[in-house]
Amino acid sequence: MKIVRLISRITDHDFLGGDPIFIDHVSRQASRGVLVDNEFNVAMMFMSQLNLYKLPGGGIEEGEDKQEAFLREIKEETGFDSEILHELGYIEEHKNRNQFMQLSYCFIARVLGHSADTMLTESEIELGMQVRWMHLREAIREMEHSAQRCDDHSTKFMILRDRILLEEASKRLDVGEQNSKEAMYGKYKRL
Repeated sequence: MKIVRLISRITDHDFLGGDPIFIDHVSRQASRGVLVDNEFNVAMMFMSQLNLYKLPGGGIEEGEDKQEAFLREIKEETGFDSEILHELGYIEEHKNRNQFMQLSYCFIARVLGHSADTMLTESEIELGMQVRWMHLREAIREMEHSAQRCDDHSTKFMILRDRILLEEASKRLDVGEQNSKEAMYGKYKRL
C-alpha cells in the first residue's frame, strides 16, 4: 500500500511565526493514527507525568512496512489486536529549531480483540502512559486542551500532528450523531 497524500506540513512557523522552513532530509519515519472501537471511541494515550494526550504510534523498525509498524505500535501501547481500515496519508514535521524532520504515515484502524498486556518502553512507563478511550469529538477537545497546557516546543509538534489526524479521521468516519455498533460496522464496510 503506497501512501501518497500529504495531509499537512508542520513547521516552527506554526508556533513561532516567521517564514516556514522545510528540511530536505527525513530524520525519522513513523506510523501512527487513530484506533477506534465499535462505539466510535478512540484510543488516546494519556501521559500522566505530562498531563497530555497523544495517539498510538511510533518509529518504523528496520525491515518493517508502514502498516506493520502501526499495528505493532497499537499492540504494544494499547494491548489490542487491530486491523487497518484506511490510510489517511502522511504528515511532515519540520523542526528546524532542532534540525529534525519526522515523516509520519497515518492510518485509521479498528480493534479486533484484546491481546495480553501492553509492552511499553521504559520511557513510556516513566511518562505514566496508559490508554484511555473517549469519543472522537472528546479526543479532539482533549488535544486542544493539551495544546493549551504544553510549553515544550517539540511536544507542540506532536499535539498539533495528532489533532490534525483526529480531524482527518473524523471527516473519513463521518461520525455525526451516530454511535451504535450497527452504524459503525456499516461505516467499516464502506471504508
